[in-house]
Amino acid sequence: MSDTNQPSRPAEAPAAAETPPLRVNRTRTGVRAKGDPSALDLDDPALYLNRELSHLQFNIRVLEQALDESHPLLNRLMFLLIFSSNLDEFFEIRVAGLKHQLALGNDSTGADGMLPRQVLGEISRIAHEQVARQYQLLNEVLIPALEEQHLRFRRRDQWTPAQQAWVRDYFDDEIMPVISPIGLDPSHPFPRLVNKSLNFIVELEGKDAFGREGGLAILPAPRSLPRLIALPAECCAEGYSEYVFLSSMIHAHAHEVFPGMQVRGCYQFRLTRNADLSVDPEAVSDLASALRGELLARRYGSGVRLEVADNCPEPLAEFLLKQFELEQNDLYRVQGPVNLTRMMAVLADVERPELRYRPFTPGLPKALKKHDSLFEAIKDGDILLHHPFHAFSPVEELLAEAARDPAVLAIKQTLYRTGADSQIVSALVEAARGGKEVTVVIELRARFDEADNLALASRLQEAGAIVIYGVMAFKTHAKLMHIVRRERGELRYYAHLGTGNYHSGTAKLYTDYSLMTAHEALCEDVHKVFQQLSGMGKARHIEHLLHAPFTLHEQMVAMIDREAAHAAAGRRAHLIIKCNSLTEPKLIRALYRASHAGVECDLIIRGMCCLRPGVPGISDNIRVRSIVGRFLEHTRVFYFHNDASPEVWASSADFMERNMFHRVETCFPLLDRKLAARVRKDLETYLVDNCQSWLLDSDGTYHKRELGDAAPISAQETLLYAYASKA
Repeated sequence: MSDTNQPSRPAEAPAAAETPPLRVNRTRTGVRAKGDPSALDLDDPALYLNRELSHLQFNIRVLEQALDESHPLLNRLMFLLIFSSNLDEFFEIRVAGLKHQLALGNDSTGADGMLPRQVLGEISRIAHEQVARQYQLLNEVLIPALEEQHLRFRRRDQWTPAQQAWVRDYFDDEIMPVISPIGLDPSHPFPRLVNKSLNFIVELEGKDAFGREGGLAILPAPRSLPRLIALPAECCAEGYSEYVFLSSMIHAHAHEVFPGMQVRGCYQFRLTRNADLSVDPEAVSDLASALRGELLARRYGSGVRLEVADNCPEPLAEFLLKQFELEQNDLYRVQGPVNLTRMMAVLADVERPELRYRPFTPGLPKALKKHDSLFEAIKDGDILLHHPFHAFSPVEELLAEAARDPAVLAIKQTLYRTGADSQIVSALVEAARGGKEVTVVIELRARFDEADNLALASRLQEAGAIVIYGVMAFKTHAKLMHIVRRERGELRYYAHLGTGNYHSGTAKLYTDYSLMTAHEALCEDVHKVFQQLSGMGKARHIEHLLHAPFTLHEQMVAMIDREAAHAAAGRRAHLIIKCNSLTEPKLIRALYRASHAGVECDLIIRGMCCLRPGVPGISDNIRVRSIVGRFLEHTRVFYFHNDASPEVWASSADFMERNMFHRVETCFPLLDRKLAARVRKDLETYLVDNCQSWLLDSDGTYHKRELGDAAPISAQETLLYAYASKA
């Protein structure tokens, strides 16, 4: 496998100027359907993988990156910590949902037919195995490797006298003034602890100042303090950067919190709670106010998982389980800090470029370098950006130019995940203050970004922008910008459509496409979508865009079926679907029909996939792969060969029920043939990846694609080499 710091040079760099024949996965001419497709039982639960277990498989693929020595060492640690963060959210939302379903006595199942209790049992088994593996990997592989690079995490029994003295001073000065112990007795019942907070259960012996016998106490770690603290240079071994955990400091000095008492034991624990928000659209008159209330409630939802130190005595673990109304399967004993995600601090603190991915400068398409004005560049032809290989700055600059341009009359924008201090929001504020008509559709319910979205909504409203919260029953997930400009006495439209969010930070980490266009009909379609979001009325005719919840699902099924019809007629047929998740049963059934007819189906699904490939006679023409690497694969792109009249579409939507039926989404065609050909070549690059590609087996597990004797090809590195700046 190639070193990630050395880019794999493609044999042939993607070129936008020609439309070469497909290099991979040609469908055999004259392939016929294997029998009557109507005789297939495509509702058979055996044909579907469970969504939650597939989600866990993705998290396991993330954890595997920590073992991959082609990644730099600090980035391997990053993947291990991302596994923790992903697992937290998985329990907060997915496991919490299953537990809630059980509590309601609801035994309904998905297409796979697994009962909720069966799914929870499998989740517990797999999660326990993988968490144990994660800590073993941290303790036995990564921490020793980091120490070889002079980065050391000091345990209590390893502190030098100088470090012990420094820790004592830090405890006295920073921790003791803000820590609040809670003794447990009839007048001090078990406290209500914040979701995912670090806490300690302490066994005490002796009598306190009021004559009360010792027993148990809860010691919440101050949330205002970092969980990982860098030791000063004078306390470190020469040439080393050394860190101690807040939990170790509290362990070492717990006796000072309970003067005169004997601390018999002090054990860290962390509770994960249900963090899903529930807003009843029929019972809410003000969505923003309702969400503010729900955000407070999120911190104290019902418990779903308990993590404790591996040395915590069984009676204490049982006591905690009882307090949180959890079962033994919900208990996770860990060999290290219970809050590994907070170790992310070390990634920001350590300045060791040789231990990280090499930096790069995102590129710019040549079309953007020909004009001083982005409006002039876009009028020359559609411009397609592929982030992060291309810079996100042209999107920000387009909005900034529109805000300053006196010829611009109106700007409309959707925002899903965008920080309140972003350049995008600043440009919208400037435009509104400058007297332009600014309308912003903000999806307040973007999970875990609700607070930020409430803040940016307030900022925009104060500037005079019209802020709309979309449609109550449908999250607005579409990524759209629309600009109205007066040119030579006439109004002209410009638009931006994307597969990802208007967030400059994630644009450096997520792969996404951005289309900037002045195509008259496409811009008119975007205008109609905004009118539909801000006003009321029947769905209007839209010429080019596919639009959820109205036409997207139906047309996707139709295009897959069209490819099947070509194959059944003996014509070459091929489709490539690249998205984050594939779970919607009707789309899966359409893909099964296509495979049965002889269509070669290449699916690049980063995360959840409920389709079962390799089933004889049904899905033996379907290949599913997942690319996991330096960047988070986020593009949603669909290619259809269509009897040598190929179509390429990009979308904000995944192949999931929520995207197709419960969200406002858009799917846009790449009408410029050169751009469509370029995207198709990008997709082909992913299909030949043999460095970061995981193949889905029919049993629902994944295996890493073997390099063998072939030259290493990393799709992400190839695209980085092809599109990023060579400077």
